[in-house]
Amino acid sequence: MQSRILVATLALLASLVVGVAATKSAPDPVRKWAIVNLMEPTSIAGMFVSGSVMFVHDDARMARGEPCTGVYRFNPGQGPAEEIVSFHCKPRWGRAPQKFTASTARDPMGPRVLTEFQFAADEEAHRVPDRLNKY
Repeated sequence: MQSRILVATLALLASLVVGVAATKSAPDPVRKWAIVNLMEPTSIAGMFVSGSVMFVHDDARMARGEPCTGVYRFNPGQGPAEEIVSFHCKPRWGRAPQKFTASTARDPMGPRVLTEFQFAADEEAHRVPDRLNKY
């Protein structure tokens, strides 16, 4: 009788360990976002943007081959409004910053152009196309 209880207990523990291991290794869709105030007009994938915006990156959309990054107009006190632009980013791995970072280049004949952004504490940076459908 005690051996049956011992075997049943060991079988239960083994199935729990396998279940926990499977849960930890299963990738969860990750959606990252940040609210940014663009002080001067900036070109993001060919669209001119300024003011408060929300960057959203969705790994599940990226896995399905859909545009993974969306930039939304953000109204303080109300939240995100209409989507301004969405695009396929080009991931690049690097050092994780402590806060959201955005890299821009100056177009000699126009506004700043967003070239890359990276969320706080995330090692994945996201390159931005100059215009839609570039990558």
